[in-house]
Amino acid sequence: MADELLDTGILRSGLKINHLRLILAIEDHRRISTAADSLGISQPAASRMLAEIEAIMKAPICERVARGVELTRYGEALARRARTIFLELREAAREINELKTGSGGSVSLGSVTGPALNLAVPAIRQVSTAYPGIEINVQIDNSNVLTRELLAARHDFVVGRIPDDLNPRLFNMVEIGFEEVCLIVREGHPLLDKPLVNAEDLPGYDWVFQPPGTLLRRAVEDSFVSAGVRLPATVINTSSIILTLSIVRNTNAIAPVALDVANLVAGNGTPAGDIRVLPTQFPIRIKPYGLITAEGRALPPSAKLLYDLILKQSRA
Repeated sequence: MADELLDTGILRSGLKINHLRLILAIEDHRRISTAADSLGISQPAASRMLAEIEAIMKAPICERVARGVELTRYGEALARRARTIFLELREAAREINELKTGSGGSVSLGSVTGPALNLAVPAIRQVSTAYPGIEINVQIDNSNVLTRELLAARHDFVVGRIPDDLNPRLFNMVEIGFEEVCLIVREGHPLLDKPLVNAEDLPGYDWVFQPPGTLLRRAVEDSFVSAGVRLPATVINTSSIILTLSIVRNTNAIAPVALDVANLVAGNGTPAGDIRVLPTQFPIRIKPYGLITAEGRALPPSAKLLYDLILKQSRA
């Protein structure tokens, strides 16, 4: 019944693209203030827009709950159709660009760092060699960011994990591997004098973490809790691997990173290579990663080609 509200008449009633962006931002962030920030508008402006949407739809779009707001069944119906609208607009822009330039298509991929190095890069190399006209766009970030970008139709697919705070029914995921995580420090770090570092040795140093709520951050914090060790007192939060490496190289800070990243930079003869993997009995367990697509959204041919090559690479 909720979908019946989404008649084309609502567009004639004044529903705008910015209204749809706001609904999707509220669904993603579950707070009007955070949704407003993500769109670069003030909270009062977002509240006014929400009131406009509810007046146009003649139905409540969201409701307040203990930790913010949630979409009603009417809001969920509108958000579901809004995602389809934005996807079609993106695909229209893609098709027009390909017609204008004569290119062989384009792909937008999001990936967490480790799989990007050992799976995405070889697959991209194969696609670029076989189809030199293809354009491939890659965003490297944490899964929390990437899955929301996927829902917003800014990526064709993602290599990562579905965050705990998102509805898994919004996605299709094929598990393809585990990402090994290690701890890195600078060359000459005091802890490298120990043959094996215990959990108790770690909290006394500064740490560089991914932002709060990210899966790797939570996995490391869970490891501290499981070991019965207090969490580090001084923490620097960043999602940038470049900044992480720079801080570690110039301080006594410790950082958890994908083992593939550490192996790529450690001892490579450049200043960034002045890092070492810390030998430690501190297991960091992070759930498997996979190829993630949005439920109900078919991959265009160029994206399907890259998706299949990454899947094949993971099973080689």
